[in-house]
Amino acid sequence: MSDMIPNRRDLLIAPLLAAATTSFAIEAGQAAGVDPTMTIVTPPDKIPWQPLYDFPPGTADHANMVGAVGEPGQHFILIRWHPGFMSAPHYYETDRLCIVVSGTWYVASGEDFAPEATVPVPAGSFVRRVAKTPHYDGVIKSAAEPAIIAITGIGPIHYHLTDPSKPGWREV
Repeated sequence: MSDMIPNRRDLLIAPLLAAATTSFAIEAGQAAGVDPTMTIVTPPDKIPWQPLYDFPPGTADHANMVGAVGEPGQHFILIRWHPGFMSAPHYYETDRLCIVVSGTWYVASGEDFAPEATVPVPAGSFVRRVAKTPHYDGVIKSAAEPAIIAITGIGPIHYHLTDPSKPGWREV
């Protein structure tokens, strides 16, 4: 029991050790920082958004963050669907792995375009698009905001419309 009772020396040293530990932690945190050759940060206002494919402005945008969908190897892109627009049914040769970053993304499978049959996928959700299977997606007109989706996969990716006689986008 006497081992648990602090002595005078322990009472004097404890605050000094606590202060020293705190000051070292602050200095180490301030000294670390971000080396832009090791950690590349792109703030939201610097994301390189461009129109998606040949879609009209205001339908959907994309930003290549790493790699390129048309090149061999892994790519990471962002897609931003604006309310009231969806893709036409299409497919790719390889899987695409998707995370909904913000908003609600509406997805469906199959060759028949039926926007009323889409399923809402909220931010934080994961979607795997299986290779060579037709699907379509976008954002319904009544949505309050665009949906931003982070997508990665192995390229090259080729966008195949199930009905190439029609455009790759639909207004809903």
